[in-house]
Amino acid sequence: MTATPLLPDLTARARTTAHARTAPCPCGATTTLTDRPDGTVVRHEDTVAKAHAPHTDPADLTARLTTAARLPGILLPPLDPTPLHLHDRLVTCWPYGIPVDPDDPDAAPWEAAATLLAHLHRTPAPTPLPPMRGPLKAVRAITRLREAGPHPAAAPVLRAWTRLPSWARAEALQPDTTTLCHGDLHLGQLVRHPAPDGPWLLIDVDDLGVGVPAWDLARPAAWYACGLLPPDEWSRFLAAYRAAGGPAVPSTGDPWPALDVPARTLTVQTAALAIVKAVAADRPLDEVERAVVDACDRMGSVPAELAPGSAK
Repeated sequence: MTATPLLPDLTARARTTAHARTAPCPCGATTTLTDRPDGTVVRHEDTVAKAHAPHTDPADLTARLTTAARLPGILLPPLDPTPLHLHDRLVTCWPYGIPVDPDDPDAAPWEAAATLLAHLHRTPAPTPLPPMRGPLKAVRAITRLREAGPHPAAAPVLRAWTRLPSWARAEALQPDTTTLCHGDLHLGQLVRHPAPDGPWLLIDVDDLGVGVPAWDLARPAAWYACGLLPPDEWSRFLAAYRAAGGPAVPSTGDPWPALDVPARTLTVQTAALAIVKAVAADRPLDEVERAVVDACDRMGSVPAELAPGSAK
C-alpha cells in the first residue's frame, strides 16, 4: 500500500474515536485496512475510520450516512451521520465488524447477503437519496479501459458495452427511481457486528441510493453466468432472496429477464477493470479474467434487450 499524507491524521482520528468509545482502550496497533486513491480505511481496536474518495459530494454522503443510521438491522450504522473534513477528504467513523473469511468459501454467507438485500429493497428510503452508483462505476471502468491503450481483449468488451441499453451505460435515468439499493454488493460488503458473532450487516454506503434492485444481484448472477460461482451457491442466494420477498426478480420462474442487463453490465465492468490491471502490470490475463472477457465476446453478438439470459 502507498503511504499518503492523509494516513497519519486518519490514524490519529481512529485512535481518538476509539478511546472515546472504550475506556480503558486496550490500545493495540492501528491497522491500515485499505489505502487506495478511492478510499483509505484504518482500524484502531473497535473503531474504523474511512477517508472517502476525493470530490465525494458532502450532501450525498450525508444522506447515505443518515440512511445507514436509520436502518441498523440492515446496514452497519456510522458512529456519527455527519462526515468530518480531513485535508481534502470526507471522513467517517464506524464500529468494527468481522468480515467474511476469504479463505473459507464454504462458509460464505450467501443466504444472509440475499436476505439483507431483500430487506433493503423492501424498505422505503428514510431520506431523499441520489441514484445508486452502480451504472456510473461501469462507465468509469469503460473510460479507464479506453485510456489504458490498445489490448487484444478490449474489442469484445467494448462491443458488449455498446449492446447494453442506455440506462445501464448511465446515459439515461434508471427505470426505477424509488427502490433503495446498495449499489456495490459483494461478500466483502458484509460484516458481523457486534464482533465476533453478531448478525451480518451490509457496509460501505458510497454507492447507496435509489435505482434498479436487480443491480444488487448482478455480481453473483454474472459470476454464475460466467461459470465462476457454483450453481449451488447461486441457487442458495436466489432462493433466500425470494424467500425474503425481494422485489428484484419474480417470486417463481425464470429470473433472467430481470437480471440479464445488470449481469451483463457487471460482466463488462469486471472485464474492463481486469484488462486495465493487466496492462498496468504488463502481464497476460489470468484464467478468471479471461473467462469474463470470453463472456463479453459471447454477449456482444446479441443485444441484451432481445435475449434475456443469453449471458449464461
